[in-house]
Amino acid sequence: MRVEGVVFDFDGLILDTEGPVFTAWQEEFVAHGCAPMTIEEWSLEIGTVGGLDLVEMIRTRATIPFDEAAMHERRRVRRDELLAREVARPGVHEWLDEADGLGLPVAIASSSPIEWVGEHLDQLGLRHRFAAVACFGDGIAGKPAPDTYLAACAAIDVEPRAAIAIEDSPHGVTAAKAAGLWCIAVPHAITARLDLSHADLRLSSLADTTLRDVIAGRERPGRR
Repeated sequence: MRVEGVVFDFDGLILDTEGPVFTAWQEEFVAHGCAPMTIEEWSLEIGTVGGLDLVEMIRTRATIPFDEAAMHERRRVRRDELLAREVARPGVHEWLDEADGLGLPVAIASSSPIEWVGEHLDQLGLRHRFAAVACFGDGIAGKPAPDTYLAACAAIDVEPRAAIAIEDSPHGVTAAKAAGLWCIAVPHAITARLDLSHADLRLSSLADTTLRDVIAGRERPGRR
């Protein structure tokens, strides 16, 4: 089938926000005398909304007095300090350039609020590269529900089955497939350990290949 559009996830895919967010929370667990979170525990939070009640987890496990307001302030400062060191993940700029060259509309489908995604796109200088940004909120459910992908495809006027999704998490792949998109998994350091076998293709990095080559494989006769 001919590819007519591309939909990117944001967190962990365009920008590695996942590592800084996880590290900042993990440091709070340790600071309050809790055992560190496992990747299996954290995986419930990746790519979705409200997967874990992290505050309650610290509160119930803490062996050191817990001040929620102070914890959040310290955690956010640490998160933002780590985020400031991040740049767009390898291959992102090149794939966006290729999409432009091929005349393919590009959108974002994210479980994060529009304010979070928009702020980071502005900092990266990438907001203008996306024709639409579909985020959790205003009646749009977060992943693994298909809503963000359906909204993104509608916004760029592309049928989901004619679009490629690019994801980094199991919840994201589930959402893309439920919406009817062909999905590429490009995990980061954390999600590389999780089960992404339900994706149609897995890459270690967008820099490993080109969008053109992926599309050629997708459009090969016999592929649906």
